[in-house]
Amino acid sequence: MSNIRITKQFSFETGHALYGYDGKCKNVHGHSYTLYVTVIGKPIKDASNAKYGMVIDFKDLKNIVKEEIVNIFDHATVFNKNTPHVELAKELENRGHNVLLVDYQPTSEMMVIDFSKKIKKRLPENIKLHSLKLQETATSFAEWFARDNE
Repeated sequence: MSNIRITKQFSFETGHALYGYDGKCKNVHGHSYTLYVTVIGKPIKDASNAKYGMVIDFKDLKNIVKEEIVNIFDHATVFNKNTPHVELAKELENRGHNVLLVDYQPTSEMMVIDFSKKIKKRLPENIKLHSLKLQETATSFAEWFARDNE
């Protein structure tokens, strides 16, 4: 049976600041991100299986991505915890803000790498992560492809 790619789209709002950057993105600002998650696998052949004909139930993929990414990053402000931004993060947390500290510069490129690791570890064995596309603005996005990272 043929391999089929399944894609699900997600949206979330996230703030960030790029410590040490030489442009406007050094300031705290936010984006309305759109994340496209594409997995690949063979449709289930067992007619007695409730998921017969599916590669993965869209609901199951949705639950994985919501738990690993959307619920964590939505309406959070992300900072690299290895920079002085950690002081700003503490101040914001003390004022009741949702702050997320990560081990990387929170660019779209680095976020999509992080997301790939989180999603891959949750997928069923017979389903592989094919690609991710993280759209930061209407005209700018970062992409991750499994074939580029083997």
